[in-house]
Amino acid sequence: MSRSVLKKTVKVAERVQSLLEAAGARSAVIGAMACAAWSYPRHTRDFDLGCATDPFTVLEKVARALREAGWEVECRLPDGEDPLGGMLVIEGPGFRRVEVVNFYNPLRPRKNPGAQAIESALEGRLAPSKLRLVKLTDLIALKLYAGGPKSRLDVLELVARNPGLDLAELQRTCKVAGLEREFEAFRIGFQ
Repeated sequence: MSRSVLKKTVKVAERVQSLLEAAGARSAVIGAMACAAWSYPRHTRDFDLGCATDPFTVLEKVARALREAGWEVECRLPDGEDPLGGMLVIEGPGFRRVEVVNFYNPLRPRKNPGAQAIESALEGRLAPSKLRLVKLTDLIALKLYAGGPKSRLDVLELVARNPGLDLAELQRTCKVAGLEREFEAFRIGFQ
């Protein structure tokens, strides 16, 4: 991603974050950009933010405001089968797609690491941007929750590239999110 495209993408993500906050929802950087911030850069076509809010009010409201600003916005609302709580996809000229993954589905409430990851996200880690970044243990929990081969590889790389990772804290994070089995499978596979 060129420097100018990255700069504009961050500006768009900051605008999305400010609209989410104005609507009462906190957000944080997740996905490949968070992996890069935690010493594991990898190719990505989008910039992911996470939130945990009511999709039927907040996501709809933010989508309207973004459309009014001239961007193309798709608001994907959840149904009772979705493990997540919907998504916003923001596109426009000169920046990479920004996706907002919502971790709260009122139609299918269930434990997941999303709300805790957003709540405990770090400020100032992505300076000079005002975007918040999920903690390393929360990012790994999100990857364990997502499952799949790419997420498992991401977990291995994140652990290998962050030798100071507190495994006891990761285990506590996973326990709170109901990911005890996933943590044990990771721990056994990593030894």
